[in-house]
Amino acid sequence: MLKGFLVGLVVANGFEWVAHKYLLHGTHRTGKPRWSPSPSNMKSHWEHHREVRKTAFEDYGYVEGLKNWRTKNEVMSLAVAVGVFAPLFYPVSKGMSLAVLYAAGNYYYIHRRAHLEPDWAMKKIPWHYDHHMNSNQDANWCVTKPWFDYLLGTRVISSPDLQEKNPLGIPLPALLSKALNQAVTRFFPVQLADKKAVAVEELRS
Repeated sequence: MLKGFLVGLVVANGFEWVAHKYLLHGTHRTGKPRWSPSPSNMKSHWEHHREVRKTAFEDYGYVEGLKNWRTKNEVMSLAVAVGVFAPLFYPVSKGMSLAVLYAAGNYYYIHRRAHLEPDWAMKKIPWHYDHHMNSNQDANWCVTKPWFDYLLGTRVISSPDLQEKNPLGIPLPALLSKALNQAVTRFFPVQLADKKAVAVEELRS
């Protein structure tokens, strides 16, 4: 079960990357608005971006809880993901099915706490702080751990202060963390943000 659970965590991180990039941000189209197969989720997410940019990373929608339509939308979306993937994985691996439940709960906890405690977010999940506050908001798609951003070359760092100690995004002994960082970034180099980049499109409205 442990092996399946660990595999499930990796799959969940990949799903974070895909869902965030294609469902929540939408796909660029020349001369047209972005397209998403879930327009309501995309609308909710871009409003979340606007709120966060105006309030130095805070989003009081999480204080309001389910009374806030964006928070309610996020919870419902996570519930749908659990309802689809937990039963789907169960015949293959109970561990993977359990990982789906854990990943959804952990995602909501991490995301909510990050936008209620920006200082905590800068220390614990700097990749997500960069996602919102960086000059390029079409990057850093992972929320809970930066694994697939490293694998797919979408980890964009705005400053050395916002670079995690290692690509796993978990506490490790300093020497091990440094060695891992050097090894991984050799094959999956991170990018540095362009400080001169134009403000993101959603802030125009």
